[in-house]
Parts: sequence; structure tokens; C-alpha cells
Amino acid sequence: MLGYILRRILLMIPTIFGILAISFAIVQFAPGGPVEHILAQLQGLNTSATANFSGGGNEIATTSNFQSTYRGAAGLDPKFVAELKKQFGFDKPPLTRFFLMVKNYLTFDFGRSYFRDVPVIDLIKQRLPVSISLGLWMTLLSYLISIPLGIAKAVRDGSRFDVWTSAVVIVGYAIPPFLFAVLLIVLFCGGSFWQIFPLRGLTSENFAQLSLFGKVEDYLWHVTLPVLSMTLGAFATVTFLTKNSFLDEIRKQYVTTARMKGLTEGRILYGHVFRNAMMIVIAGFPGAFINAFFGSSLLIETIFSLNGLGLLSFEAIVNRDYPIVFANLYIFALLGLVVNLLSDLTYTWIDPRIDFETRDV
Repeated sequence: MLGYILRRILLMIPTIFGILAISFAIVQFAPGGPVEHILAQLQGLNTSATANFSGGGNEIATTSNFQSTYRGAAGLDPKFVAELKKQFGFDKPPLTRFFLMVKNYLTFDFGRSYFRDVPVIDLIKQRLPVSISLGLWMTLLSYLISIPLGIAKAVRDGSRFDVWTSAVVIVGYAIPPFLFAVLLIVLFCGGSFWQIFPLRGLTSENFAQLSLFGKVEDYLWHVTLPVLSMTLGAFATVTFLTKNSFLDEIRKQYVTTARMKGLTEGRILYGHVFRNAMMIVIAGFPGAFINAFFGSSLLIETIFSLNGLGLLSFEAIVNRDYPIVFANLYIFALLGLVVNLLSDLTYTWIDPRIDFETRDV
């Protein structure tokens, strides 16, 4: 098993390198880079990016200073554009910039944000707790609901319980998370009904002064509605996947043989069927976790005013803040590969018969 883990870790290196290379190549052909973004703002277009530019010994801290300098000239000064490109690092050839970026990423040096003028790693550290909270709680709750519900539906296949729970799950899956989030805000955040939960933030302003129990209570108080909004439709796929997987195993010959031997239904279900049926459910865990960690959180973070990685990445893409974009891409790719490896290792925990050592990576 140690050899398999080592091979998988070594395989992560070319995988991440390929992801960064493809993304970097695409960005080179994408119109409207950070330099064009600044120049568009100088022309009075509606953009939200700001920059900290220094060149020729004169520091220009914001794009409002750029604008006053630019409007005083009849046209764009080539020297000014060259200094601007140098500020963003675009004076170097693309291959040089790419390999320099890869070299820095090996030590998690993501550089500084183009338009915030702070280290990217600091921004990620600030936003990471929010995304981890949403992703972990959503994944945990969805699996805690989906697996028992899917097993119960498989055991009672075709019953009234199976029919009405399927209807509830499908309706929940059809409701967009952001729409459910708005409904929860109206109901429980002082909209038109009750003022029970806070409207924004992950913690209260006096969080640092609270006791340990008070901090836990305050954190759960803030995270309840965002997690509920994201979890509503998240467990539908896993529920039906669990049900169908258990139904497929229950109908196999070894279950009939076990019943003929006099084994109880509980022993058959959890001693034999569970181990085989859960394999396909576990296979989908990495994708579900990564989706919860990033993909599903953007609108929820916006609605509940939570500064997470989803919102940070979206703002970086809009503003062409490439250091943040590539840093988030690198972190999520690395996280996905690690979670995928942990998923494979979980296979061996559930079914010791699986031996990855005898298989190709």
C-alpha cells in the first residue's frame, strides 16, 4: 500500500503541471488582461479593479491617479504602457513567466494580488475558513442524510415511504440553493417573519471576547442557514445512488444464499450488502466535496455576505487578477487529487479484499 501511495503522490506532479500549463495557455489567448483592464478604466469605462503601480520613481497608488495622468495626455504614451506591463510582469516571455510561476508555487509563493496589493497567500488564509466550513458541513450533512435515507428506501422499495420521500428529494433537488437561501432569509432573518439567525458573516463582531462555548454557539448560529441552503439539493444524487446500489446488491445471489442460511436481515444488510453497495457511493465523494467546497458556494457566499474562496475567485476572474486565479486553481487541483487518494484508501478500509498494490495507478 505504501508503494501505491507513493506512486499516486508522484503522479500528482505532472497532473498539476498539466492543469496549470493548459490554464496558463488559455489565459494567454483570453482578451482583456489586467493591463487592458487598467487602460479601460483610464478611459472612463465602468470597472472595479484598482492597482498599485509604481514606475519611473513616481508611485501611483490607484487607478484614479492613472486616470488623471492619462487624461492629461493626447494619447497613450508607449513608455507608460511598457511600465504598466512591467509592473504586472508581462515584459517577460510567456514561457519564462510560466516556469517562474511553477517554481514559486512549489513553495506556495503565489505572489501579490494585482489589484489589492497584498500577498495572495494572505487573502487565501483569510477566506479559507469560510469555504472549509461550508464545504465540510454540507458534505457531512448530505452524506449523513443520504446514506440512511437511501438504505431505508432500498429496503422499502415501492412502499409509500419510498414514493413520498422520492417526491420530497426531487422537489428539494429542483429548488436552486440561492432561491432557498432567499426564502430562509425572509423567514428567519427579520425579513417579514422571525429574527432568529444573523444575516451576514461567519461570526459576530465580539467573537474574540466570547468563551469557548460561546464561540462554538456563535459559529453554529451563523453557519446554520448557509449550510442548510447548500445542503437542500445536495443529498438527492447520493440518496438515489445509495438506493440503487443497495437494490442491485440485494438482488444478487449471495444475498439469497445468506437468507437460506438463516442470517438476519440486519446481518445481511450491514454485514455483507453495505460493504459492496457503498463502493460506488464513496467513488463520488471527491467530486461532491470539491463541488461543495467551491462550486456551490459562490451565490451562497454572496447572499449571506461570506468572504470565502468562491467569491474571491469570482472577483479575481472578473478583475483579471491572475495571481489569485492561478493560486485558487492550484489549491483546488491539489485538494482534489489528495481527496481522491483518500477516497481510494477508504475503499480498502471498507473492503479489505481490494489491493491497490496489484493494480496500475
